[in-house]
Amino acid sequence: MANNIEVGEIKYTPKDFASDQDVRWCPGCGDYAILAQVQRTFPKIPGIKRENIVWVSGIGCSSRFPYYMNTYGFHSIHGRAPAIATGIKLTRPDLQVWVATGDGDLLSIGGNHFIHACRKNVDIKIMLFNNRIYALTKGQYSPTSERGKITKTTPYGSVDYPFNAISLALGANATFVARSIDRDAKHLQAMILRAAQHKGTAFLEIYQNCNIFNDGAFRLLTDKETKEDHVLYLEHGKPMIFGKNKDKGIALNGLEPIVIDLNDGKHSIDDVLVHDENDDSLIRAFILSHLTDHPDFPTPVGVFRQLFQPTYDESVNQQVKEVTEKLGKGDLEKMLFSGNTWTVSDN
Repeated sequence: MANNIEVGEIKYTPKDFASDQDVRWCPGCGDYAILAQVQRTFPKIPGIKRENIVWVSGIGCSSRFPYYMNTYGFHSIHGRAPAIATGIKLTRPDLQVWVATGDGDLLSIGGNHFIHACRKNVDIKIMLFNNRIYALTKGQYSPTSERGKITKTTPYGSVDYPFNAISLALGANATFVARSIDRDAKHLQAMILRAAQHKGTAFLEIYQNCNIFNDGAFRLLTDKETKEDHVLYLEHGKPMIFGKNKDKGIALNGLEPIVIDLNDGKHSIDDVLVHDENDDSLIRAFILSHLTDHPDFPTPVGVFRQLFQPTYDESVNQQVKEVTEKLGKGDLEKMLFSGNTWTVSDN
């Protein structure tokens, strides 16, 4: 009789998630930082085996991501990664499915797939690498490029109004919505881990620097001299304070956000808005998502919203199980030849 052997939990290292492929991004690209933080974070995800992870991508610089992860992967077609990821999760609910995508891939041709994945609450993790430019095709303006942006396709400045990716995800009712920055390693790791542990559509926008075609797009948020005055870290249950001296706060005047000075003798910490990422209402999350529209406000990073509700894949598989138990397994040939059929003769 064979002896029973107990196998302990597998302990991974970042190297276990690095493939043997040469990483082919431009030197200095923010994608390197994102890849490094993903590989450093994945060993920390509890209870997940490497062979049960799948990366899906579309087209763009970010879409090379599956090649560089030592997991299963699918380099799909432009904008369709959320749809393919949905199919994988439906047929293999035991897998953890990730999407690597860019602002052009996800929010232009892929916009419809994105909002419906969020609406349905499919249990997939979507990482948006937002550099506000089409980089792979050499520097055209994208759906997140700011108005007035001069590019090869907008030589006199873009007249488009950009998408607010966080607001779009909230509007489509994604159950986990967060933002981080490529150069903030510790924070980015924390957000990747939060997304991994969420059950439902997890959307993580990452501000990513393209040093070739849009260098410095997020400089105020990353330079040591300016970032503390321009970044607001959202922490559940904590007041929204920021600034080098932690003396500025976000308050609400009705539904209008304002910046208050905690040293002016008129305001105190009690006046500062306390963040609640589990708020059922979307109002405050929407307000926070639009702080970026005004230069006087800091850019929020962190989890804007997290709710828990049944996922699309769970509901579909449960429905299939219940119907099968009631009616039995279906017969595909019988179904195809049922109802109205006809024969086409040679004449």
